[in-house]
Amino acid sequence: QVQLVESGGGLVQAGGSLRLSCAVAGRTFSTYVMGWFRQAPGKEREFVAAITWGGGITYYADSVKGRFTISRDNAKNTVYLQMNSLKPEDTAVYYCAAAPNAGLTVYQYDYNYWGQGTQVTVSS
Repeated sequence: QVQLVESGGGLVQAGGSLRLSCAVAGRTFSTYVMGWFRQAPGKEREFVAAITWGGGITYYADSVKGRFTISRDNAKNTVYLQMNSLKPEDTAVYYCAAAPNAGLTVYQYDYNYWGQGTQVTVSS
């Protein structure tokens, strides 16, 4: 069984920064592709960023490229999302997800395990 727990969300002013963390319980975390997704009120959940198991390859949605950075620490079974230059349109519930059987992917159906989400609110 794999469990994901996000933390680090909160309220921040536009232009500020937050770092989200996702702790993963699972013996084979280091082999998973990990991703971050978000869902804003009234909108569908969307891809934000993903990272390969070794951390050498990352991929970002255009809307966050250059502002967000995904990283992972396999020794700590944790994946991070550093969010800088936040905008009000970044307001959403952020989810981390694990894809045990896929390469780097933006598709939600490739991610078998999901966290409960953490709220990020950016005020203008």
